[in-house]
Amino acid sequence: MPKLVMIAYGFPPEGNAGAYRPLRFLRRLPSFGWNPAVITAIPSQYERYDPTLSAEIPKDTEVIRIKGSDVWQRFQSWRARGIGGGGASSRPAPVSGTVAYEDPTLFRARLRELIRLAEAWWYHPDMASPWINAAAAAVTRVCQRARVSVIWATAGPVSALYAARKASRKTGVPYVLDFRDSWTITHNDFESRRPSWAIRRDRHKMFELLHDAQAVIFRYDTEAECFVRAYCGALDASKVYIIPNGYEPPIEESVTPTGDRCTILYAGVVGDYRYDTFLEALTLLKTRDPGQARQLQVLFVGEGMEALAKEVAVLGLSDIVESRGAQPYAEVVRLQQAAHALLVFGRPATKEGYELFAGAKLFGYLKAGRPIAGVLPSDETKKVLQRVGARTIADVDAVPEIVDMLRVLLEHWAKGTLSSLVPDPKACEVYSSEHQTEILVRALEGVPPERPFIPGAQPIPPSLRDRLANPAWLDGAN
Repeated sequence: MPKLVMIAYGFPPEGNAGAYRPLRFLRRLPSFGWNPAVITAIPSQYERYDPTLSAEIPKDTEVIRIKGSDVWQRFQSWRARGIGGGGASSRPAPVSGTVAYEDPTLFRARLRELIRLAEAWWYHPDMASPWINAAAAAVTRVCQRARVSVIWATAGPVSALYAARKASRKTGVPYVLDFRDSWTITHNDFESRRPSWAIRRDRHKMFELLHDAQAVIFRYDTEAECFVRAYCGALDASKVYIIPNGYEPPIEESVTPTGDRCTILYAGVVGDYRYDTFLEALTLLKTRDPGQARQLQVLFVGEGMEALAKEVAVLGLSDIVESRGAQPYAEVVRLQQAAHALLVFGRPATKEGYELFAGAKLFGYLKAGRPIAGVLPSDETKKVLQRVGARTIADVDAVPEIVDMLRVLLEHWAKGTLSSLVPDPKACEVYSSEHQTEILVRALEGVPPERPFIPGAQPIPPSLRDRLANPAWLDGAN
């Protein structure tokens, strides 16, 4: 049985979206004849601690946990946990006259920005960089005591890819890269603070990572096309594999829950998504048909709900919309089973590369066997829903269209025919972990994919055309 070392910075009991992909592969690989070991991080602070997920790890799996932060990050984590109190009510009032007053919250915001800026200059390629050498050393030790066939690393963070290449160069074992996001192609807050010399270095390092890899896995053909164009000469088409995010089968039976209201659930982070027009649509529905609006209940569960809750209160939608904080995975599954439909949004068009986005929650929704309501731009989420036959998709900028979609859901709920709106289970199978592990195994074995990637067959997303068309992009321009 060939041995595989998986490098996954985020792994249970971390419960963020990035932990599920390596976990799905880990659970499936033994049935394909592979014996995986996992190198993961002990972070200074878990993003979403969920110990129940650890029960999903196969009992005989070797999991090696490496400290994933330095003294500064551990101090910042300790400090963040210790801060409390000090709400707006305790803030001193401005003094009239000639005495200047600076809001302490504004001062703290400026200080935090200076700290983030310093971190962006210091850490390369990302905040997980203190983990690289220790992770690479752990991989090397496994390779020295076992006959390892290949190293697989998933990003983010990009530091996981650096660790794979470093270990590969020490041991001679080939490595495979797995992208869960379009790193270096789309902007994030960390990169936006980076100096041009650091961006230039990051991109040249990425060129080397791609060039030296046995195989490179992207989520979509469009994403792969962006990397091929941006890193011209680094990627041969024969080593490009396409594996979207997915779900663990089977798909749940489509059973309409009981209840005197039609419940629509949104599960996950909400802060960086376009939900404004959805709230406008709810307001419009409530104004035009208050009786129908009273049949609707929308539940948001996850991080970053404070701003949404305030908007809901201002718009007078508190009788329709409820928000809760983050919940353990098991509770999210229970809420999905209790919901009549599931809600998904897209990124704002102001974000470069928003067209490449399809959140991990979407694939959990496919497993749930419920209608999926998409309020979306022209992005990968919309493409996935169209491929699986979803009929409840509305353009994010068309409020009347969103209202019509809500009416369709309510009408089918009233008639007891919501099951007719559920995505086609057969079409969903392409996103199952079993199907996707078949593709992964081909990448691990160096066997060309059954469906080859064809460079030039996909257009570059409009928001990225000018950026990637710049001949000086690789040297840190724009």
